[in-house]
Amino acid sequence: MRTEEEMMLLIVEVAKTHPEVIAVGMNGSRTNKRAPKDVFQDYDIVYVVNDMKRLLEDRSWIDAFGDRLIMQTPEESVLFEPSLGKRFTFLMQFIDDTRIDLTLCPLSEVEDWLEEDRLVRIIYDPGNLLPRVPIATDQDYWVKKPSNEEFFDCCKEFWWVSTYVVKGLYRHEKAYATDHLYNYCYHELLRLFSWQVGENTHYSLSVGKNYKYLSSYLTKEENEALNDLLDFRTEDSCWRSLCNMEALFHQTAERFAESTGLRYNGNEGQALMSYTHRWYNQAKEEPLQKK
Repeated sequence: MRTEEEMMLLIVEVAKTHPEVIAVGMNGSRTNKRAPKDVFQDYDIVYVVNDMKRLLEDRSWIDAFGDRLIMQTPEESVLFEPSLGKRFTFLMQFIDDTRIDLTLCPLSEVEDWLEEDRLVRIIYDPGNLLPRVPIATDQDYWVKKPSNEEFFDCCKEFWWVSTYVVKGLYRHEKAYATDHLYNYCYHELLRLFSWQVGENTHYSLSVGKNYKYLSSYLTKEENEALNDLLDFRTEDSCWRSLCNMEALFHQTAERFAESTGLRYNGNEGQALMSYTHRWYNQAKEEPLQKK
């Protein structure tokens, strides 16, 4: 694997050899002093360009970065809708385990790019075309204290979707049930835990994209409880995961509401837990046969 120094020299050198590239910036974990360092950190690079068309028509120039294992260009996707406007991205994984997420950003889009992310560091700007940027900070990603409405929405989403899981499991529709159990209920539980971490730390840190740093701020018991919820091997383990997830959500929501003064409908939570247990017991005694 190439060193960070080698990669930064290469990234700037490629930019220098193409007049269409007028400046280079970097953001992401490598500009975040709080982010842990490891071999999977990618290089989130932005080439500010004055002629994107030429760079897209002949793409041989990206070969200079090395031999690729795989590359994805999200803006050319049909199945997944792109979200970067006039920008274009090359996501490149190289055979030496290095990864570059390279965005081509027209000069006209620079202001939007800089407003979106305060983790930006300018690494090449020979013409002084870019505005001065403050020292990179992850403050935009810090956990924010929820309003009463946001807390209400989180709780309502968790409990409402739990009924979908019950229905799916009782019908033996395991894919449907686990999709709702993980992608909705479990994620609302993670959101709730992130708010709890925020409250405990005065909302002064980020738990990372997709809650990847959350475990660092939880107790051993909390982490074990969350990990135990991910056993979806059988229908019965999914039922038990749902029951335990509901109990953990209810307990955490009550504690969070008490510490923040936000309102939590504990009676609704209790009613939904009883509903789940009733159908779980019925499923064990009189399983619905698939037609």
